Amino acid sequence: MKRLVGALLALAVLAGCSSSASGQGDRPSTGTITVDAAASLTEAFGTLKRQFEKSHPGTTVKLVFGASSDLSTQIRQGAPVDVFASASEKNMQALGKAAIAPHDFVANRLEIAVPPGNPARIGNLADLAKPGVKVAVCDPAVPCGVVAATVLAKAGVKVKPVASLADVKSTLAAVQSGEVDAGLVYVTDVRASGAKVEGVKIPDAVNASTSYPIAVLKQARNAALAKLWVDYVRSAEAARVLRSDGFLVP
Repeated sequence: MKRLVGALLALAVLAGCSSSASGQGDRPSTGTITVDAAASLTEAFGTLKRQFEKSHPGTTVKLVFGASSDLSTQIRQGAPVDVFASASEKNMQALGKAAIAPHDFVANRLEIAVPPGNPARIGNLADLAKPGVKVAVCDPAVPCGVVAATVLAKAGVKVKPVASLADVKSTLAAVQSGEVDAGLVYVTDVRASGAKVEGVKIPDAVNASTSYPIAVLKQARNAALAKLWVDYVRSAEAARVLRSDGFLVP
């Protein structure tokens, strides 16, 4: 009888330990993470943030948007960031081993943005080189500037921009305000602008794209939640949002 009681007590202790360990392992990640992301992800990541926080109570995703090159530099200088989503592989690679297993999750391509009504009658890339046409592009150091230079070179069009701006949102703003006749931006940004701009498509033969990698950073203060966010961004549910915003999803 004593042996039976002892055995039952032992089993109860083991079951309790197992239950406790399982409970800790299944405990949902909570807290706050900071996500630095390319400016062109503003609208899509805003939607994903709302969906993620709703399905993961107790979590907060703080989004910081900017030029990928600037964000990469700030991270290398010690900015407290948990996840980085770049608009180019170059700026992710600049982080070296500080970025844990980066993965490409979308790509983007260019389009010509013009003010409503297209007052300068821009119909193709060659029109950007016409005398008197004011064009804005992204700074050559940022991904959208690099892609713009590639597109113009492939098309054999030489353009003298009147503005070379910090990021794609600044370039788009110049078009929206009517300061320029056209701007080279991403397809996603034209789509996100609604009626504020019109888009002139660039033929696939001369267009170019850029890949977007995302990674948890080694310095992440909440690595578990950071990984959960990255996994969500790469999920089928997130892909539907990204695709609807105009991104190319693998």
